[in-house]
Amino acid sequence: MSRSARHRKAARPAPPRRYKAAGIALAAVAVTALAVAASPAAIHWLKRAPHPAGAAQADALGLPTAGAHRGAASPRPTAPGTLASPQPQIVSLRVAKSRRHRKPAQAGYLNPLRAISGLVPERIDEGVDFAGTGPVYALGDGVVTSESQDSGWPGWWITYQLTDGPDAGLMVYVAEDVTPDVQVGQHVTPATVVATMVAGADGIETGWAQQSAVSAESELPEAGGVGAGGPFPTEVGVSFEGVLVALGVPAAPNLGQAASGILPAGYPAG
Repeated sequence: MSRSARHRKAARPAPPRRYKAAGIALAAVAVTALAVAASPAAIHWLKRAPHPAGAAQADALGLPTAGAHRGAASPRPTAPGTLASPQPQIVSLRVAKSRRHRKPAQAGYLNPLRAISGLVPERIDEGVDFAGTGPVYALGDGVVTSESQDSGWPGWWITYQLTDGPDAGLMVYVAEDVTPDVQVGQHVTPATVVATMVAGADGIETGWAQQSAVSAESELPEAGGVGAGGPFPTEVGVSFEGVLVALGVPAAPNLGQAASGILPAGYPAG
């Protein structure tokens, strides 16, 4: 027998492909099992993600296959030999992240006198006085609670209660040389014109109103009972002036003078 013939006879026959595939699969199972036993983090990962080696290997380790983490919902059918796409997991995680980092809706206030023509700050008294003409906007989101020409104040008396922002629950009045542009019960925003300021002898006064909406907060006993006769400025008036100045309204000439009365609890410091 020739040397080449002896060599061919002695050579080990190549195993069929199916045995090679089985060996590779078993080796993958063994390596994965060792990794799972050695690392709790690996167990956590494998329970959350579809097993990369396929459903058979996942079953051998007692792990869920793709789609098992979705609860009662059935996994989307796939072609034989393919895995369900993990894309729904990625999308849901991205949505959750975007919700965590989403900025809250802006609930701040805007300058209510921003469109007044010839705005002139006058004095702080029970509220704050101004001269000029034009639209007076709501300070923030709120609900109109009253409007009257028989309140005892010159001209019109209009009030609205803030429903949002740092001073939610407090009542604001706009009075004297104005005409109303809203109705009682109407919801307003910083884009709502509450009243139109007209040229007149009294100008406009705006400030904190009583919860009953009958007059200025400074007249209540807990605020010191300071009425139309003063002395001015009042603590309640200075409080409202502080809000306006922070929004860009020019300061009143008597800001900084000693104030009379008491600032009740729940009102912002001036």
